[in-house]
Amino acid sequence: MSGKPDLSGVWEAARPTTDAPRSYTGRTTPDPVNLQIDQSDASDIRRSVFFGMNRDEEPLKPEAIAVLSKRQNEQPPAVRCLPQGVPGVMMAYAFKIVQTPRLLVMIPESQEPPRQIYLDGRELPKNPDPSWMGYSTGKWEGDTLVVQTTGFKEEGWLDNAGHPRGQSMLITERFHRRDFGHIELEIRYEDPNYYTRPFTNKTKLNLIPDSDIIEFVCTENEKDMQHLGKR
Repeated sequence: MSGKPDLSGVWEAARPTTDAPRSYTGRTTPDPVNLQIDQSDASDIRRSVFFGMNRDEEPLKPEAIAVLSKRQNEQPPAVRCLPQGVPGVMMAYAFKIVQTPRLLVMIPESQEPPRQIYLDGRELPKNPDPSWMGYSTGKWEGDTLVVQTTGFKEEGWLDNAGHPRGQSMLITERFHRRDFGHIELEIRYEDPNYYTRPFTNKTKLNLIPDSDIIEFVCTENEKDMQHLGKR
C-alpha cells in the first residue's frame, strides 16, 4: 500500500459511554432513534453534531434555524429508507473499507450507497452534481488520510436532529489508524450559508475483526412509518 496504513476492514463508530437523553432532538413527533436504533447503538454524532451543547450555543445562522424548525415535525431521511450520507453513514451501522492505492471505497451495512474516495491526486470538482454521499477526494499527510467532501443534496440531513447539510458544505475528515483495532476520526464542517463558523467532531472507529457486513434491504425491514404518519 505504498508504505501507507491500510484501513481495510469492517469498522463501527464508538458508542456512547452513558445513556443519551431521549429528548435530544426536542421533537414533537416520535423520535426514530427510539424506534429502530437503540440509544446505545448509535454514535452521539448520528444523533446531533452538537450533542452535549445547549441549543443557544450552536453556531446557527437564521437560515439554519428555519430549516431546523421545519424538520422538527419531519422524520430523518433514513427513516424513509433514504441515505443518511456523510458522516451519518459511519455512525450507526458497521461498514467495510476496501482500500487500493488510487481508490478507497466504504460499503455500509445499511441502505446507504457505497462511498467512493478518490486517492489519485484529483481535485474536488468546482460544480459537482449534488448527491447524498457527495464527491470525495483524499490524500495522505504522513500516516493520516485526509478526505474532503462536497457537493451534497440540499435535502440531506447532517444528523437525526435535522441540522442542514447544504450543497456548499465542505466536510474534511482525518482518519488516523493509531493501532490495529482503532481509527481516530476528526470531522470538520464548513458551510457559510448555514453556520456562523466551522465546527468539529471527534470520535473513534473500532475494528470488528474476522467479520463481514451482511445484506440489509431497508424497505424489507422498515417497521416505523406506520407509527409515524405520512411525513
